[in-house]
Amino acid sequence: MTRQLTTLAKKKLVVAALEDIKARDILAIDVRRITSMFDWIVVASADSARQTKALARHVRDKLKEAGCAIVGTEGEEGAEWVLVDSGDIVAHIMQPAVRSYYNLEELWGEGKFDRPANPTSPSGSRLAHASEDAEPALPHGKPGPRARPAPRARKTAAGAAKPRRRKPAA
Repeated sequence: MTRQLTTLAKKKLVVAALEDIKARDILAIDVRRITSMFDWIVVASADSARQTKALARHVRDKLKEAGCAIVGTEGEEGAEWVLVDSGDIVAHIMQPAVRSYYNLEELWGEGKFDRPANPTSPSGSRLAHASEDAEPALPHGKPGPRARPAPRARKTAAGAAKPRRRKPAA
C-alpha cells in the first residue's frame, strides 16, 4: 500500500519534475481561497512543442511513480498548451506566446503566488511569496481586480433619483 502525498509534497514534485527538463518561469499559485476545484495551479513555459510534450509526460510519470492519480491530460496533440490534472494540483505547460496571450497569472491573480523557479523575465522578481498574511503582487506589476461600484441611480425629468431596474431573465 502506497502512502498518499500531501498537496504541498505533490506541488513540490510537479515543480521538481518541470525543473528536471528545464522548464522556464515556473510559477505555483495557491487558489484554495478562490475555487474548490483544485488547490494549486503550476504554470511553466517551454521553448518548443517537443519540450512541452516532454515536460507534460515527465510530470505525469513522476506523479504516477509517487502513487498519485492522474485525472487527465489535455492538449498533447497541438502541444502549445498541455494541461496535466492530478486533482488538487493542475500543471499548465505552455509555449511563451500562448502563455502571454491567456495570462493565467492575471486570471488567478487573487491567489497567493510562490516565488517563480527559473525566472527569465524581469517581472518574475516582483512576485510575492505565498503566505497567509501577504497580499499577492501580480506578475505584471498592475494592481489586482477592484470591486465594481454599485450602479448609479438615473435622474428623472423632475430631478429625483430613480433606481435602475434590471431586465428580467429570458
